[in-house]
Amino acid sequence: MSGGIAWRTARLSCRLAKPDDAGALWRYRTANRDHLAPWEPLRDEAYYTPAHSRRTLEEWMLGVAQDRAYPILMFDPDEREVLGSFTFSNVVRGPFLACLLGYGLAAAQEGRGLMREALAPALDWAFDALGLHRVMANYLPRNERSGRLLASLGFEREGLARRYLQIAGVWEDHVLTAKIAPD
Repeated sequence: MSGGIAWRTARLSCRLAKPDDAGALWRYRTANRDHLAPWEPLRDEAYYTPAHSRRTLEEWMLGVAQDRAYPILMFDPDEREVLGSFTFSNVVRGPFLACLLGYGLAAAQEGRGLMREALAPALDWAFDALGLHRVMANYLPRNERSGRLLASLGFEREGLARRYLQIAGVWEDHVLTAKIAPD
């Protein structure tokens, strides 16, 4: 199943991450370190090394093999540069059939509609190929851009989780949203 997880849009090549992507992932992480820091957990220096990028890809591939996570890298059309990424993680089967969606985009790519361009077909894939019923995505209340993106993709607000995740070293509230598979 994992070999066929790939699609193209007008401006992107999106596909399941693979071990050969370690260098591209490392370049993306280091180039966007300051840009992504306010939206992510604290990262130690090791996170920004090629070795850590290789380990990350190994862990991601294990997650795919175990049907727990599907990390997708967003490349330029020639697949030379990672422009962003998203992951369908914490996949739960059985009566729940749900996962969490997390995403990030390079600073230079913001405001161009690329994340929406990538996620629209990815959500169709999650509902169809993965057979999920619910995709959940949560965002910081101050991240209005993320809120608008999710709303434009059909996510509905379901509540507010107080002190939900530790982001940049601080326990932060998160707006909880979800999109349900179409009937």
